[in-house]
Amino acid sequence: MNPQRSDRRAFLGVALTASAAALLSGCGFQLRGRDSLPTLPAFALEGDTQGELGQALTRLLHTRGSDIRDDAPWRLTLSSVEMHNRRLGGDGRGSREHEFTLEARVSLQQRADQAYVWNRKSISTTTRLRVNDDDLLNRDVLIEEARQQLARELATRIIEHLASVEALR
Repeated sequence: MNPQRSDRRAFLGVALTASAAALLSGCGFQLRGRDSLPTLPAFALEGDTQGELGQALTRLLHTRGSDIRDDAPWRLTLSSVEMHNRRLGGDGRGSREHEFTLEARVSLQQRADQAYVWNRKSISTTTRLRVNDDDLLNRDVLIEEARQQLARELATRIIEHLASVEALR
């Protein structure tokens, strides 16, 4: 291979990467890491706190430095969580793509004046998964893993929604 050609390709690769980075930083794009979520005040967590979502939300709030206590100034109530399964594709047997949506209704209330910031606000997250409908044991395991992953993602989405509430700042 021609040494000039490989030098030119290397230069073009570096130039394109630098251009893309400059373009993305100019529009305000930033990669989010674990520390991108803010510290939140203390919450009284009520409702379906023993389910997967409640436990994931509790862990995430503790990770973010937020206390969960009964006398907290904010009351966060989780309704029961619903998982919807929508089959995608044709009616053929065997492997088929499914779309799973985990949805929760969340209420946020200020304890001091009993005012609701959210009253049963619907927050959801969705994933797609290819499942073989003929392999029932493996199918159930895959669906349960998807449910657990969706619960963690939904807890993160709830935290992101909480971070956007101006009254919490």
